[in-house]
Amino acid sequence: MNLLELVNVPDEKRDHQWETDFFMSVTQSNLKLLAEAPQKGPDGWPYLLAETSEDATEPANKIMQWLAMKGIGLVINPRKSYPDFVFTYGMLWHFKETGLFYKTADEAPVGTVEISEGQKLHAGPPAPHYLPQYVRNILKEFFRDQGVLRPRILVMSMDRKHYDLAFSLESLGNPPQKEHQGIAEAISWFLPPHYSVVLVSEKGLPSFVELA
Repeated sequence: MNLLELVNVPDEKRDHQWETDFFMSVTQSNLKLLAEAPQKGPDGWPYLLAETSEDATEPANKIMQWLAMKGIGLVINPRKSYPDFVFTYGMLWHFKETGLFYKTADEAPVGTVEISEGQKLHAGPPAPHYLPQYVRNILKEFFRDQGVLRPRILVMSMDRKHYDLAFSLESLGNPPQKEHQGIAEAISWFLPPHYSVVLVSEKGLPSFVELA
């Protein structure tokens, strides 16, 4: 099915295969921009709004590559009752880097993690392919807007298979526990859906690094 056919499939018939076909088709199709400037979505994040149509002329792939450098998401067919798809910023930069919007994995937890005594921990700064410099710059700008000037991070793993991107609670100003979930969910918008984001205290852990 082409993109115009896919967006006409009823919601109740959209399964994982539909999503796979949609991803493949949209990246090879043209879109029609509804506005030149990004708009604030209901979730508070900036999105470029685009439609699928016969007279669409803007290559979606080119749009996505541009958005990946700007820290902006993408909404497909926002004039419907429910848009056909909402791409977070994290999905777009991951597509730019890997050709995939996300990797299939267990749902990535967000929140805090408890590390017990004697538990083996592999940790270090994030590699450039895991968190590219332009993504770090956009994240730094987000934190600066929140008054956090020097956030610190660490990539941690218990088994070298599943990794958490940890943000230092101390560097975030030690926000109260009740705010941790909301902060982690906000950070998650900037990252692919399969990334695990946690907020932890630096105490007893290897050295964190600045998000520089």
